Amino acid sequence: MIADGSQVSLEYTLTTDDGKVADSNVGAEPLVYTHGGQQILPALEAALVGLAVGEEKTVSLSAEEGYGVGDPELIQTVPASTVPEDAHEVGTQLLAESSEGEQHMVRVKEVKGEEIVIDLNHPLAGESLHFAVKVLAVE
Repeated sequence: MIADGSQVSLEYTLTTDDGKVADSNVGAEPLVYTHGGQQILPALEAALVGLAVGEEKTVSLSAEEGYGVGDPELIQTVPASTVPEDAHEVGTQLLAESSEGEQHMVRVKEVKGEEIVIDLNHPLAGESLHFAVKVLAVE
């Protein structure tokens, strides 16, 4: 059974409220994590305690329990010249580096001529998350 310190292998499908699949590893490599090691969302981790190999569970998380509600301060307008030309399209994701050398995923939210609005929030911020998980192994 899953408990703190367990090495857990999971198969999962993550959907949003609109039923759209946001991520899935079904048919691919399992997600392997150490339970209690804060390697997955804390609310998801808490919901998996006590499950055994072969068990399946659906877990729904609010935006607050998932990736947050989104921070308006993380939506910024930048000169279009600072964004690669092939990325001047809404929805494009880019890897940006801060002046401290930290890397962040950003999305193009809006293109306004010589300016581009970018969003530094997690792509699933503001979304309720629905995980369908199956426990493949617990060590």
